[in-house]
Amino acid sequence: MTPTVRSPSVDPWAGRLAPALRVVLAAASAAVALSAAALSSAAPAPLPEFRPVVRSLSADERDGMTPSTWRRGCPVGLSSLRHVSVPFVGFDGRLRRGALVVHHSVARDVVTVFGDLYRARFPIRRMRPIQRYGGDDFRSIEADNTSAFNCRPATGSSRWSEHAYGRAIDVNPLENPYVSGGRTSHPRSVPYLDRSRLRPGMAVEGGVLVAAFDRAGWGWGGRWSGIRDYQHFSARGG
Repeated sequence: MTPTVRSPSVDPWAGRLAPALRVVLAAASAAVALSAAALSSAAPAPLPEFRPVVRSLSADERDGMTPSTWRRGCPVGLSSLRHVSVPFVGFDGRLRRGALVVHHSVARDVVTVFGDLYRARFPIRRMRPIQRYGGDDFRSIEADNTSAFNCRPATGSSRWSEHAYGRAIDVNPLENPYVSGGRTSHPRSVPYLDRSRLRPGMAVEGGVLVAAFDRAGWGWGGRWSGIRDYQHFSARGG
């Protein structure tokens, strides 16, 4: 008896499924590649190392500060002040460099705080010693300038401001206005009277800016009762 020889069975769908499977796999690979490219382009480039420079005031800087931001009778001498230069990230995401004039006793705190802000990419509009504005606080605020030393009285008072000692810094003053009676003197700050809506550059409880100064042990004007000075940070709390 002759054994029966059976031909191998052939799946009629195999020829149809293989090309379809290849199409699906190719599409999936393309999607993965596109996602990776999108993530790569969205990720910001690493920042260069934070490199601050702290030094005494130059003769030209002393001359430029006198008498607009410093004069005889101020509570600290020019020899007690330091020029602190730091890199920062602007509102456009670009790397910039600015400078503050502060008392020598707080220079290390200032370097630490602005190092933290730099690494967190917290945006700062500009940072120039206030003599660039003739010592005029209003003009400096209108420029949204972050500044420190200025030999002047506290707002609405005859006593010296902490700025006159070089122990206070105002950060992004348009985004963080001085508020009295629910109002600000700067029209471009009016939208920022609403502190419930977080926008770039704002000082808010638990936010990057306030937390950085908290770690340094500085006080924040946004916690004052009555008048609120959201831009204001001080080593002595005042």
